[in-house]
Amino acid sequence: MNSLGKEEKIISGVFEILEKIRTKPGMYIGRPSVSDLFMFLVGYECARSKLSIEPTQEDDDFYGEFQPWLQHKLGITTVSSWAKMIMLYCKDEKAGFDYFFKLLDEFKQGHKRLYEKGVKEISETVGSR
Repeated sequence: MNSLGKEEKIISGVFEILEKIRTKPGMYIGRPSVSDLFMFLVGYECARSKLSIEPTQEDDDFYGEFQPWLQHKLGITTVSSWAKMIMLYCKDEKAGFDYFFKLLDEFKQGHKRLYEKGVKEISETVGSR
């Protein structure tokens, strides 16, 4: 197996790494902090790009749609980072970390429903031909 194959197995998609961070934040970011999590994810995206690892659909969903979704959900029109938006509603970094994962679950559920709806509509269209 070449070294690129090994890197691809070691480097997970964003949702997979987020689940690892949720359960063991100290191992990945040092402490449960929404700001530290944000910086980790910026670096993680940059590293994957530098290694020419193609983003998954989930990666594209998160990096492209989470912030606009959060702005809409919270009614915020500023273009601050999602971590700063979350901190507007939290007393400390740990609370922000916990709130991020609550919001992430909601975001993923909404995308799952949209995906299932799209698959159903495609099936109905194909089935009606």
